[in-house]
Amino acid sequence: MKIVKVPSSQGSLGKNLGCEKAPDFILKTLFIEKASLKKGIAIDEVKVNPNNIDETNENIEKAQGDIFLGGDHGITYSLFKGFCKNNKNFGLLIFDAHPDSSFYVKSISHEDFVRKLVDDGFLDKKNLVYVGVRKSGKSEINFLKDVKTISVGEVESDLEKVVQELISFFKDFKQFYMSIDIDVLDPSFAPGTGYLEPLGLNMKELVYLISKLKLLKNLKRIDLVEVNPDKDVNLITVKNAAKILHELL
Repeated sequence: MKIVKVPSSQGSLGKNLGCEKAPDFILKTLFIEKASLKKGIAIDEVKVNPNNIDETNENIEKAQGDIFLGGDHGITYSLFKGFCKNNKNFGLLIFDAHPDSSFYVKSISHEDFVRKLVDDGFLDKKNLVYVGVRKSGKSEINFLKDVKTISVGEVESDLEKVVQELISFFKDFKQFYMSIDIDVLDPSFAPGTGYLEPLGLNMKELVYLISKLKLLKNLKRIDLVEVNPDKDVNLITVKNAAKILHELL
């Protein structure tokens, strides 16, 4: 098992500076509470050039590993691009309060990376599923019309049904990728992030979903993003991110 740190907030458009510190905070918390996990886990780190986002993205795309700790959600563009090179039939599951599919202008950001993946031909919309989206911009509503989405309400009303729905959707892909934006959680569980949205998932729901999905042998790459220690309250978000990471190991 290899965990790769991606300490970059360059894709946050200056709106979530501080999330580049998250990988070290999360790993420190994980290994303090679960010291025995150190054995058998390799830790690597992507080289970040804070003055050149394109160079950073090139380095992210080349990175090899199992679980990637961001950083802002913009890193998922390069991670997925590197993951699915030469094969466009890979699935993508995104836990997020936002669809991150705004119209892009220049460099890839955490607000538009999904649309960019689709437009650049690395992702087919029919291979994409969102869980937990509860705030979308005007430019994103049309994008979502033909994308499978699962609401927080659906999770709350029938968790087992959602588990089976996700397993059924992703089990036949050659490989699939899972991206977890910490803001999919309700702010009471994750106050330390850039865009707080009320009425999110609780930790029990998210961890349960992850615990079932990780059993699929074709789940080959995961990222955990948007934790911001500078905005956290009593390290609640960092500790919950460490619990999520522990569940994934």
